[in-house]
Amino acid sequence: MPTPPVTHLSEVVPELPRIDGRSNDELRPVEVTRGFLKHPAGSVLIKTGDTQVICTATIEEAVPGWLNGESQGWVTAEYGMLPAAGTERNSRHRISGRTYEIQRLIGRSLRAAVDLAMLDGFTIRIDCDVIQADGGTRTASITGGFIALYDALQTMVEQDMLHRVPIRGMVAAVSVGVVDGQVLLDLCYEEDNRAEVDMNIAMLDETFVEVQGTGEGSTFRRDQLNEMLDLAERGISQLMEIQRQVLSE
Repeated sequence: MPTPPVTHLSEVVPELPRIDGRSNDELRPVEVTRGFLKHPAGSVLIKTGDTQVICTATIEEAVPGWLNGESQGWVTAEYGMLPAAGTERNSRHRISGRTYEIQRLIGRSLRAAVDLAMLDGFTIRIDCDVIQADGGTRTASITGGFIALYDALQTMVEQDMLHRVPIRGMVAAVSVGVVDGQVLLDLCYEEDNRAEVDMNIAMLDETFVEVQGTGEGSTFRRDQLNEMLDLAERGISQLMEIQRQVLSE
């Protein structure tokens, strides 16, 4: 039986207008409200286009049992979508495998920013609640979650729980993908839903923390992968500049 041909993305595709009028290398508008809630040690409302996520950070004077005696703290994350966040209602009580995967991604990304030895005996729990979803909810959770995490650590310093903020660097994330043969930055839901290739990238300063990529409807070449990584790196650099501006206020 002959082997079916492998579908590759086209070599050269003229740039087409995006759904919201952005250029292929343009982020959606980003808006960050720091100190959004009264009670958490750190809280942020982050808006990326029509996606909106509340990120909160809670300090716990304990570590997971498997870290007892290890002279190390912990940073973890939980993620969820409000029932009416998307086009169809989500159950409040059902946690899917996709949700667990997203939680692990957020937790790993944010842990990369922290010197866990300095956090000895404490856990910072980042809760990311999506109140409106239009693509990029996990990457917005990482970008906003970093600011909430930083503020919680700063609170610990102010309360003499830490000597200094144990941050190794800044963490932010963005999606990239290939839609209709074009490499796009920061996909909205409609673009993500029909992407031939879908990737989520998280970075710590100038190094990669997570690179999640899938050929949903097509294979992709090494040069296309490099193009997507370069585009993500430029977008993340812009997001980190927004983070710096917010944290300097």
